[in-house]
Amino acid sequence: MNFVRDTLGISSMKVVSYLKTVPGKNINPQKEQLLFDFAEGVRQSGDEGLVHTQENLIECDAGMIQGWVYDKITTPHLRLRSNVIRTQKEYGKHTITADANLFLFHDPRNTKGYLRYSFDGIFPTTGVYCDTTINEKRWRNISKTLGLPLSDYTRVGNHIVLMCQRQGGWSMKGYDVVQWMQDTIRLIQSHTDRKIVIRSHPGDKLAVDYLAKRPGHPLEHFSNVELSPPGRTLDQDLQGAWAVVNHNSSAAVGPIIKGYHAFLTDPKDSQCKEVVNTDFSKIERPDYFDRLNWLQRISMFHWNFEELRNGSCWKHMREYI
Repeated sequence: MNFVRDTLGISSMKVVSYLKTVPGKNINPQKEQLLFDFAEGVRQSGDEGLVHTQENLIECDAGMIQGWVYDKITTPHLRLRSNVIRTQKEYGKHTITADANLFLFHDPRNTKGYLRYSFDGIFPTTGVYCDTTINEKRWRNISKTLGLPLSDYTRVGNHIVLMCQRQGGWSMKGYDVVQWMQDTIRLIQSHTDRKIVIRSHPGDKLAVDYLAKRPGHPLEHFSNVELSPPGRTLDQDLQGAWAVVNHNSSAAVGPIIKGYHAFLTDPKDSQCKEVVNTDFSKIERPDYFDRLNWLQRISMFHWNFEELRNGSCWKHMREYI
């Protein structure tokens, strides 16, 4: 693939935003907006940024997609995502992806427009998150914009909140959520007699069925375990809590910022791995971590729409390829 040389002799890059990687029945305007804004930011930075509205592929240095791919590819938008990822890899080029931001617990409707961006993957072990060079101002700005302070660690609490992930979601990597829940309850109860509150993923429409209290339901043989009722907020479940337990998703971010101890069963693929406990034998005496350094790191891959449009996001990411 040939680069175009500008007047300064610096290689310019071509970035293509693939509009049809957005689901056909999309009702969230931000999913398309980010693709247009990212291309505009590329142009503002002096590179070539295009928004492509068809399903064929265009030769480019970086293909921009919304979201990632699942194990089962059943729709045109997932097929296009898969084709972009595969083709860019084959040519030794890159795929840029946008995913939900880690601060949604505090701003559920994403009114400030922050999303997280990476090259070539959505796990810390597979993607390049452009987070090795830290600008301390980013977390200060995000904290101020969202009104989200870092709280002190809680020193008291009673129950443990077991935060389930979506059944069939890509982050579970084939691990059945019900099986994970049962395995993890046993693990927790081998080290503490605290009450466990099961919180299903708020977007998991299957949870109502698989957690229904009927003969053979997943919790019938467990004691001192209760379900968080439908419609109950995370803050309500956290009131009086000692710790949270999760597999590897962003669900743990909010509680960690709020000062609750967190234990993960799959830390290597979590963006929280440096600030969580993994040894469940320590659940009564958890380790404490420097969460400020962690927040400064994850802030480096969170950008709002204005920062996409003015090129700030692309200028930062460009330094990593």
